Amino acid sequence: MRGRVETNRGAGREFHRSHGDGAEGGRKPHLTDRFAGVGEVLSGLSVVVPAYNEEERLGASLTRIWNYLSERFPAFELIVVDDGSTDATARVVAEFAADHHSVELIAYQPNRGKGYAVRTGILRASFDLVLFSDADLATPIEEIDALLERIRAGADVAIGSRMVAGSELKVRQPWYRELAGRSFNLLAQRMATPGIVDTQCGFKLFLGPVARDLFNRMTEDGFGFDIEVLLLALRLGYEVAEVPVEWRHCEGSKVRLLRDSARMFSTLVRVRKRHHAVRSLKNERVRV
Repeated sequence: MRGRVETNRGAGREFHRSHGDGAEGGRKPHLTDRFAGVGEVLSGLSVVVPAYNEEERLGASLTRIWNYLSERFPAFELIVVDDGSTDATARVVAEFAADHHSVELIAYQPNRGKGYAVRTGILRASFDLVLFSDADLATPIEEIDALLERIRAGADVAIGSRMVAGSELKVRQPWYRELAGRSFNLLAQRMATPGIVDTQCGFKLFLGPVARDLFNRMTEDGFGFDIEVLLLALRLGYEVAEVPVEWRHCEGSKVRLLRDSARMFSTLVRVRKRHHAVRSLKNERVRV
């Protein structure tokens, strides 16, 4: 199984575009073709933020996101999914929502995992654009402009990337985390997501119908959910654009290197086996 990667240059940044051929023999038409005009598709935005024990930094992140959305989008919703936190995360969100319109809190117990939280929020989203963003804003919310450019150019999914030319790593991870991340992404390219060099950046934009299609199929509840979603996107023939973004390492990551590395490898094996019957990528070559 291989996808095709096209490398282009635009606005001083390089981006990679990966896509598969649809099961009927051709790529699915870009969803803007199904609406009267692009403006109808891009008129509203849902932002989903998963949160687990984020009481200390979530308030500042919500303020930055909400201020940006209220200035840029005539219609938006900010959905925060409290994934079974044991601190005051839910209270922080509830207090913020009391003073800011278009903010929704989804909270449940016990902790179910990041994939479960993101899926819950995305399937609640109501607009025709859906962004998933990490709570720490390691990728600033303003970077959505770069992802929107790729959606307007024809992509169905636009994902932030720390590893393609043009990305800006303002604060790097410790060397051992960076090495582990690069090694995992190389393995992911071979086993599940050919042509995508950074599957784990927590900043991904979907056309709404595409998001609902993918996350209704996705079953992974843990950190490896990105792999499953992107594997499905490629195999179903959706066009995925990998976009360089600004990124900075933030302390407080919930990923534990040794424990979660083994889990991520298990996820790769599991999702490849689970979706082996989805056969839509006919071009076996990768071109960069």
